[in-house]
Amino acid sequence: RAQAVAVRGGRIEAVGTDEELRPFIGANTEVVELSGRAVTPGLVDGHCHLYGLGRSMEMLSLKGLGQVGEVAARVRDSAGNRPQGEWIIGRGWDQNLWTPAEFPTHEPLTAAAPEHPVSLRRVDGHALWVNRAAMAIAGVTSATADPKGGRILRDAQGNPTGVFIDNAIDLIEGKIPRPTPVAIERQVLMAADVAVAAGLTGVHEMGIDDDVAAVYRSLAGQERLKLRVYGLLAGEDQINSLSTRELLVDPDGTAMFVLRAAKLFADGALGSRGAALFEPYSDDPSNRGLILLGEEELRQAALTAAMNGWQLAVHAIGDRANRTVLDAIEAARSATGNQDLRFRVEHAQVVAPQDIERFARAGAIASMQPTHATSDMPWAEKRLGPTRIKGAYAWRSIMSAGARLVGGSDFPVEEVSPLLGIFAAVSRQDTEGNPPGGFLPEQRLTLEEAIRIFTVDAAWASFAERTRGLIAPGYVADLTIFDRELMPDRSLLDTHVERTIVGGKTVFRRAGNRSQLGR
Repeated sequence: RAQAVAVRGGRIEAVGTDEELRPFIGANTEVVELSGRAVTPGLVDGHCHLYGLGRSMEMLSLKGLGQVGEVAARVRDSAGNRPQGEWIIGRGWDQNLWTPAEFPTHEPLTAAAPEHPVSLRRVDGHALWVNRAAMAIAGVTSATADPKGGRILRDAQGNPTGVFIDNAIDLIEGKIPRPTPVAIERQVLMAADVAVAAGLTGVHEMGIDDDVAAVYRSLAGQERLKLRVYGLLAGEDQINSLSTRELLVDPDGTAMFVLRAAKLFADGALGSRGAALFEPYSDDPSNRGLILLGEEELRQAALTAAMNGWQLAVHAIGDRANRTVLDAIEAARSATGNQDLRFRVEHAQVVAPQDIERFARAGAIASMQPTHATSDMPWAEKRLGPTRIKGAYAWRSIMSAGARLVGGSDFPVEEVSPLLGIFAAVSRQDTEGNPPGGFLPEQRLTLEEAIRIFTVDAAWASFAERTRGLIAPGYVADLTIFDRELMPDRSLLDTHVERTIVGGKTVFRRAGNRSQLGR
């Protein structure tokens, strides 16, 4: 804790008391009087989809809709404003909010937009709901086999119902026209404005392709990116090319776009029952989820990344998937002798008790999203039962075992504001204060720990711990300023970001936020 910080040339010059820093104030120095308000190292979302947020801003938003009919009505309205045959794209539906809480069929969408192909991603991105026109364009029939790592939901006669899980999504989305670089750029810039307004000075962009990476590289080169983007390439196809790819690194901490990591999927999501579990789902006894990459494939991918200097991040939600990923990380460390790979397990959502301490032993980063716990808690125990739930969303247990955690949101799956994640981490409650005392309250973090996973540990996870993540002399001046002192209670929900500073430059200032020039 300190009273004042001095910034010069994009870096922190000094930290200390008001009196100690008074000599740094010159005739042209901008002085921001905090008057007890908080400033933290710039907050970083350690797992999100910035480009995905921009895309979602131009899609149909289906978040929070309580019934199938509400979704169909929104699709019908959209169809009335489009040329016949144009795709209708949306995201955000969640069958857990409906009565009954069951996956839908294509019929409501087919009736709402018979002349348009409709493609609607579930809120977590791991299921797709489509109409008959979309399935016809994709050539999906009762004869279409389930792809590896995917599932086509079918009726009693074997006909596709219109819902596609995990890798089966590609059967449909592979037919949707690719976005242009102009559209990608527009969507990235829209999303960046939202992110910096929420106090984010950086993001770890989870899973992008070469087209999106090219746009990021261009925007960074033109100095048009408002926040720092740590990019991760998406998919199995990228792994085999790592030996010939150029690493975009950040030795002095000032880069606006870095590309030195790749992301894979070991399993699906809990909400769509695609997370890979050792034992069947408690609410679906015939199902243990989906393995998207097998043990040997993961081991080879981890070894390839390690040998070529790339960081590997693997999505793992279920206990079976988490163990497989930990096995692959340990094997890569052993084969290469490199104990500082900083490989990441994205989500680490359901972990067998005997695997919790392995995160520290394997040097694996647990990249976890606090608001996933508070979003999933109404139905998570139904999926897992009373025993397995004890190892779910267990960030306190993993941290106490000695592993590094990184905080994120997975937006647009969850909301953008990191303050919501910090509140969820310290309270284990939703914004309504439920449940009293918190969901699995023994997993709560302190406020300092919660801020740390969005700052210090996010910097470490992106190999930037010597230049970012702290308010200390010589570090890059990425700062987030709030309108009050941060407290570990519900006041976090009423706290506003007043200013977001990246490299010493203000990229967001809340309306009415005034500063004065030094005397």
